[in-house]
Amino acid sequence: MTRPSRWQRYVDAAVNHPGTGYPGPPADADSADAGAPTRWTGFIGWLGNHVRSRLGPDQAAPARAEAADRRTDLRLVPPVLLVWATALAGNWLGPAPLAALSAFLVAAAGGLLQVASMRGKARAPDEGSGRGRSRGRARTGNRAPPSRLTTLAVAMLLAAPAGAHSAVVASQRQGGAVAEAVAAHAAVVAELEVTGAPRQLNVPGTSGRADRWAVPATLLVLYSNARRSTAAARVLVMGGADWEGAVPGQRLRVTGRLRPAAAGQAEAAILSASSAASALRAPAAWQQGPGDLRRGFTAAAAQLGGDARGLLPGMVTGDTSALDAELDSAMKTVGMTHLTAVSGANCSLILGSLLLGARSLRLSRAAAAGVSLAGLGLFVLMVGLDPSVLRAALMGAIGLTALAFGRAGRGFSFLCLAVIGLLLVDPVLSTSFGFLLSVLATLGIVVAGRSIMAWLPPTVPRWAAAGLAVPLSAQVFCGPVIVLLQPQFSTYALAANMAAAGLVAPVTLLGTAAVPFVPVVPVIGDALMGAAAVFAGGVAAIARSFASLPGAALPWPEGVFGAATMAFFSAVALAVIWLALHPATAVGLALAAHSRAVAVLERRQVRPRAWSCRRKRALRGLVDRSGRGTLRVCKPTSGRNQEWLLPRPNAPRPRRRRPPPGVM
Repeated sequence: MTRPSRWQRYVDAAVNHPGTGYPGPPADADSADAGAPTRWTGFIGWLGNHVRSRLGPDQAAPARAEAADRRTDLRLVPPVLLVWATALAGNWLGPAPLAALSAFLVAAAGGLLQVASMRGKARAPDEGSGRGRSRGRARTGNRAPPSRLTTLAVAMLLAAPAGAHSAVVASQRQGGAVAEAVAAHAAVVAELEVTGAPRQLNVPGTSGRADRWAVPATLLVLYSNARRSTAAARVLVMGGADWEGAVPGQRLRVTGRLRPAAAGQAEAAILSASSAASALRAPAAWQQGPGDLRRGFTAAAAQLGGDARGLLPGMVTGDTSALDAELDSAMKTVGMTHLTAVSGANCSLILGSLLLGARSLRLSRAAAAGVSLAGLGLFVLMVGLDPSVLRAALMGAIGLTALAFGRAGRGFSFLCLAVIGLLLVDPVLSTSFGFLLSVLATLGIVVAGRSIMAWLPPTVPRWAAAGLAVPLSAQVFCGPVIVLLQPQFSTYALAANMAAAGLVAPVTLLGTAAVPFVPVVPVIGDALMGAAAVFAGGVAAIARSFASLPGAALPWPEGVFGAATMAFFSAVALAVIWLALHPATAVGLALAAHSRAVAVLERRQVRPRAWSCRRKRALRGLVDRSGRGTLRVCKPTSGRNQEWLLPRPNAPRPRRRRPPPGVM
């Protein structure tokens, strides 16, 4: 086991619990009493762990016990699956079936809790005895064993609000004036509020416009057939170039025609705008400010040259309007599309850097958590309320809160809580492929990332191990879903993401730091933006280089079969990598397989007294020839003589007998 680097010890001291890493230099070297117990306790704990790791694996039992205590908790898996399934059903079922489903879930949860309570009372006398207490403590460590019925009841209680929320959304979608106007494809006048950033569409619509924009909004007032109706339904506005400047929180009036959305789509209708929008109310200050910062950064990046002018705003603020079409296609080919827009990785970098900086300034854990959460909230407002960003922000907030109270190492539980919270707030996320890919990528990093890092030899640096483990684990978990969206296999996706992993952090941190300085101190903003543009250009060069290689995108089967085969080959690839990184274990497995095969053959082996395949007692199979140490296939026959010989077409014919000379 190699000694961690100085930077790693500094990070552990700033973030981890004082007893888990070297705490670094004291806050005040002159004061002998302030903080002395914590300082010396942390140093002694670090020194003891270091000595135990040097002695060998047999002396590192406490470290193994601590790692075993952080095992994955699977009790939140049933609630996540049930909440997701209920929210997913809400996109196809009507209000009445959803209300009945919610009532059934509540009633079933009550019944399960009653059964669990009765079983607990029945076990109480046994647990009160000395033998029951000793067995329970030895099995669960002074904790009562969790009840599966209670876990299932909690899952049903969490799924009931998701079903109720979906019923409300379904009633707004299927009933009222909005549903009538959608069914009639009526021309309407709508007052709506913009809820998301505009997104440019590359495919022309039925109107023939090449410059089309999609803007998510909430329909508030609808004028149709000389009637005024109030509503609160989601719509997707399709408009021209004048919708590029729409700001979240802005209230607009627009004319257009309503048409139904696709099955399973989050919006209740699609509004094709036929006129320019007129502003009714400006967005609030807390919404206008981040939007101005985002647009100012995009305008400043337009002055850069090369691929950085379009890629840098996408990687920092999520604005991909200026991204080059060829670069976008190249990044899709090599599986680097997630870098062209802000995702969970950006939130993790921002949150980690803020936490590390706050702890470096000697702030307490509570103060550092508050500063980090505030910075993450501002970053999310600047980027926009994208599902993947919301998921990452919520997960980071839960993880940071747990870290502040000394409950680190619960990434899987944090992910489950984040998914449940987001689905309860917005059940429509259950049909979003972006949200699903975001959850799967995080799940792969949390579940398999640390294990893949542990496979590598200790001589590999920690940053290099993370650069391999993070993209590999995310690619393995997201591969089957990506095949459903785009049936092709990106041959160099892992290599390209590994090559670009070291450039993503500088682009995100330097670019985010430049955003507030661009309108205030342009000199500092331009310097930071120029440094970030260098790394962004490196990411673009990597994408173009790997996309130009032969066989960069290979065809793959579509549908469920393609997803299943991708999952199978991903598992095989992980197994091959594990065997390659553990040659001794691979040899041991090969020897064990050989021993197993020999044992199976020995069970089928027959040892007669004398070597003869014609004995009536001889069986079919491999027979040991006594005294010769060889195996021979024994295939006994019935022993009867055949009445005629079967013709052999390739056998030599007998020579024709000729009479001797002189004989007629």
